[in-house]
Amino acid sequence: MIAGTLAQSSRYASLSPRFGAAFEFLRNLPADLPPGRHDIAGDDCFALVQAYTTKPLAEGKFEAHRNYIDIQFVQSGRETLLWSPLTGLAETKPYDSEKDYALFAAPANPTPLRLRAGEFTIFYPEDAHAPCLELDGPCAVRKVVIKVRV
Repeated sequence: MIAGTLAQSSRYASLSPRFGAAFEFLRNLPADLPPGRHDIAGDDCFALVQAYTTKPLAEGKFEAHRNYIDIQFVQSGRETLLWSPLTGLAETKPYDSEKDYALFAAPANPTPLRLRAGEFTIFYPEDAHAPCLELDGPCAVRKVVIKVRV
């Protein structure tokens, strides 16, 4: 797991051959890009633009992916994401290969990540995470999740 600001993103471009294009997309992101999927490099790298209201921490569901790395960028609003190493977590919903995710029981002591507009986190397949949660009450969030094929 990595967390940072978009201004710092160039230092992470070398971690994946697709990160450069992903962060370039975010740096040029229009404020009014409609929700939904936007291809960057076909199925190897694409953006999912989302708009939602954050949920209480107790409603968090831990997920993990096998085929994609998530770059989760908060374009506007604020939210908490919970993180935990995947090792040792009990699977509660089996892996769905079409949607590339499985759900896991919440760990005893997850690490909270508090993101505000302009900040991102990178979750690798070994990172369980629970997104879309309240920071200090419900908040309207506009977020872009870039899916980067491993």
